[in-house]
Amino acid sequence: MNLKRSLTQALKFIAFLIAGIALLWLAFRKVNFSELIIRLSEARYEWLILSIIFASLAYVSRARRWVLLVNPLGYKPGFRNTFYAIMIGYLANIALPRLGEVIRCIALGRKEKIPASQLFGTVVIERTVDVISCLLIMIVMLLVKGSMLGSFLMENVYNPLREKIILLFGSTLVFWIALLVLMFVSLYLIYRFRNNLRKIRFFDKLFNVLKGIITGLKTIMTLERKKEFLFHTLFIWTNYAIMTWVVFFSLKSTSSLDFADGIFILILGSISTLVPVQGGIGAFHFIISRGLNVIYGISLEDGLAYAVLSHESQLIFSAILGFIAFYALVKKDKIKLTRYD
Repeated sequence: MNLKRSLTQALKFIAFLIAGIALLWLAFRKVNFSELIIRLSEARYEWLILSIIFASLAYVSRARRWVLLVNPLGYKPGFRNTFYAIMIGYLANIALPRLGEVIRCIALGRKEKIPASQLFGTVVIERTVDVISCLLIMIVMLLVKGSMLGSFLMENVYNPLREKIILLFGSTLVFWIALLVLMFVSLYLIYRFRNNLRKIRFFDKLFNVLKGIITGLKTIMTLERKKEFLFHTLFIWTNYAIMTWVVFFSLKSTSSLDFADGIFILILGSISTLVPVQGGIGAFHFIISRGLNVIYGISLEDGLAYAVLSHESQLIFSAILGFIAFYALVKKDKIKLTRYD
């Protein structure tokens, strides 16, 4: 069983790595590398330090928010151990996407004697809140800079999709009508035969995720320190926006962009995390560089210079913290992360 699991994990790692390399190739294939190197050599790296400081504040706030979610379970984990567990999770995500959520629960559970299975529920709540927060930010951005976001989606999503649909079906109207009917029929059949579908592993996981989201929202509404939880959520996303924005000042081509533009790039960066590749490598570079190019007319070289500075500085920093946290929380006390309760 362990051999089968190890083989599965190894295959996942290779598949995600190949996907990341492919996205890196797509991101850099039309780039003048000499110009890119010049942009990076002329960059003002002191702004990256400021970006890292705001990222640190977000990590600290995230740790405190997780403590607030664990407390109703009847446990009071130490803040330091919770912070270490989160950073170990970020380190694990560099190796394999989505692995960090599992590893951090096991790490904190072993250290604080909390069943990891209970901690998984708090992580689902966290992810639910983050998705809702991102959607709210997107709605605000649509109101503030709707034309910019719309043009990006039109250029990179709608138009390519529309061309393929016309090529296959001859008309977009026929396709969308058929798709709409299929969607309603599918939803009805899923609801009608939901008990039978639960016997299938994929649908069972899907229903559990949906159930977890609903449970998560209910849990948030019953938290004793609800205001503090909401404050940390706002504080986390504010720091994410600032850490994204200040990197603009490291390059001449992006230094004129304002804070609202930083929020827009933050949204694009959040979208890139949906692509299951190690540490967002490739996906972040492609989406951010194309977003800066399409919306602001910034060259691909400058866009990729920004993506490299922003992504790699955060990746290296979180990896360093992750290794420190691994030694402090796991290696020092010889905690095993190979199984969970």
